[in-house]
Amino acid sequence: MENPEIANIFYEIADLLEIKGDNPFRVRSYRNAGLAVEGLSVSLKSLHERGGEGLKNIPSIGGHTREKIVEMLTTGRCAFHDELLKEIPSGVLQMLKVHGIGPKKAAVLYKKLGVSSVDALEKAASGHRLIDLDGFGEKSEEKVLKAIKALRAVSGRFRLSTALLTAESIMERLKGVKSAKEIIPAGSLRRWRDSVGDIDLLAISKAPENLMESFVSYPEAKEVISKGDTKSSIVLKNGLQVDLMVVDAGSLGAALQYFTGSKAHNVAIRDRAKAMGLKINEYGVFREKDGKLIGGKTEEDVYKCVGLPWIAPELRENRGEIEAAEKGELPAGIDVRDVKGDLHVHTVESDGASTLEELADAAIKRGYEYLAITDHSKAVGIAHGLDEKRILRQMAEIDSFNRRLKGQGEKFRFLKGAEVDIRADGGLDHPEGVLKRLDCVVGAIHSGFAMTKEAMTGRILNGIRSGLIHILAHPTGRLIGSREPYEIDMEMIMDEAKKYNVAMELNSYPDRLDLNDIHLRLAKEKGINIAISTDSHSVSHLDNIMFGVHTARRGWIEKQDVLNTRPLKEVLKMMKRG
Repeated sequence: MENPEIANIFYEIADLLEIKGDNPFRVRSYRNAGLAVEGLSVSLKSLHERGGEGLKNIPSIGGHTREKIVEMLTTGRCAFHDELLKEIPSGVLQMLKVHGIGPKKAAVLYKKLGVSSVDALEKAASGHRLIDLDGFGEKSEEKVLKAIKALRAVSGRFRLSTALLTAESIMERLKGVKSAKEIIPAGSLRRWRDSVGDIDLLAISKAPENLMESFVSYPEAKEVISKGDTKSSIVLKNGLQVDLMVVDAGSLGAALQYFTGSKAHNVAIRDRAKAMGLKINEYGVFREKDGKLIGGKTEEDVYKCVGLPWIAPELRENRGEIEAAEKGELPAGIDVRDVKGDLHVHTVESDGASTLEELADAAIKRGYEYLAITDHSKAVGIAHGLDEKRILRQMAEIDSFNRRLKGQGEKFRFLKGAEVDIRADGGLDHPEGVLKRLDCVVGAIHSGFAMTKEAMTGRILNGIRSGLIHILAHPTGRLIGSREPYEIDMEMIMDEAKKYNVAMELNSYPDRLDLNDIHLRLAKEKGINIAISTDSHSVSHLDNIMFGVHTARRGWIEKQDVLNTRPLKEVLKMMKRG
C-alpha cells in the first residue's frame, strides 16, 4: 500500500466519523494524518522497511495513527476503517466526491432518504426528493445533477501526485532487478500534466524476462492485462493502468520522444521530418530514400535531426514550442532551486497541522529566506478561521518569533499574512486596519461557487480594487477530478491584477494546480507576477512546490516571472502598498 492509499483511508475515516457526528477533534486528527501522509515526498513503505525508527518523527502522526500505518503496510487493510464501513456504506463516501456534498449533507441524505451511492443521489435529485431536506436550498437539485455530470466527465483519470508516487514505487522495485539498466517514465506523467490516464515506463534490460516477471508480480497489481517479452501491462488496485516497455539502448531516445508525446507535438515533429525526407518512429530517425538510421540514441539526436534543439517535455503540447525552438526562443524553465520562499502557508491556528517552530525548521532546511503565514479568516468556519482578535495575537507571536530567530543568527523570516475571504460583495473578511498591517494578504474565494460569470468576476474585481490584496489565491477554484472551475472572465481579472500590482497564484497543492498551464501562459503574455505557493497545511506539503514549478514550466513561466524567486527585501518592496 502506497502513500496515496494510506492518506485516502485516513481521509475516509475522518469523513465517516464526521458523518456519524463524532468528536470534531478526533475527526481533525485523522484528517491531519491524511494531510501529513499525502504530503510526504518519501514512501511510507520504504520508511517501514528500514525498521521501526523510520516512521517516527513524522509531523501530525501520533502513536495511534502510526500503528494504523504499520497495520496497513503489513496487512493491506485498516480494521478501524473496515468497522466504520460496516456502519456506513462505501457509496456514501463516494457521494462526497460530488461537489457541494460534504459529510453533513451526506449524513442527511443517508439517514433521511437512505441514499447511499452517487447513482441513488442522482435518482433522488432527478425525482425532486432533496428539496425539503435540511441544508438543501431551492436550486440544490440542479446543482447536484450538474456536479454529478462533472464528476463523471473526469472519471478514469488520476492526479499527477498519485501517478508520480506510484511510478516511483514501481521504478524502485524494478531497479532492484539485476538486469535493469535504465527505467524512465514517459507519457503525460513525464510532461507533468495535472492528471494522467495511465503510466508508461520505458526500460533497458539485457534480460527483459526478469524485469517483466518483477513488474507483473508488483504487490499492488489487481490484474495482469498482458505479459510479453518486451511489453507488459497491469491494472493496479486503484484502477490505474501501468505499461512497461523494454527498448534497445540504441533507440532509447527515439522511444522516449515517441512515448512522451503529446500526440499533437509528435505529429508536428513527424510532419517536419517528412518535409526533410526523414521518417521518425519509436525505433529511430531514418532517411526515407534508403531507410538508413541516422539518429535516435538520445532525444537530443531526434530533435537535432529535424533541425531543432531539445524541447523540454513540459512544453510538448504543440502550442508554439516548435516555432520557438526554431527561432531559439524557448523559455528557460524555472527550477525548484530558484524558489526562495513560500507565500501561502497554514498553521495549527486554522486548519493546518504544523506550528511556527516546525515550519521554520523545515523552511530553513530547504534554504528558504521566508514563509508567509496565511491562516484562514473567520468566514471559513470549517477551517477554524481567525477573527480580528486572534490574528492580532498571531501577528504579535510572529514578531516575537522573528526576533528570536534574528537573535539566533538566522536570516530566515516569517511574513505576517492571511488568506482572507473575498465575500460575495467583493468585501474582505478582515478589517482594513488589520490588513494594512500585514506583509502578505492572499485573497481567496471559498464559497458561493455557483455565482454567474458576471457576478463572480465582479466579486473578484472588487476584491482586487480594494488595494489591500497582494496575491489572488487559486484563482479559478478548481479541484482536479472533483470540482470544476467557477466561471470568470480571466482576461478582465488579469488586466485588473496587473493594474493593482496583484500577483496571480499558482497553487501547487496537487488537488488544485491553479492557475493551469493555459492561464499561466496568458499571465506571462500580460506581464503579471506569479506566486508559486504550496498552500501548505503541514510541513511535508512544502515539498509540493515541485508540482507548481513543473506546472509553471508547462505555462512557459521563467524565473523572472515569479514573485517568490526574489530575495526577501525585493519581495517586500514589490508588495508594499501606498
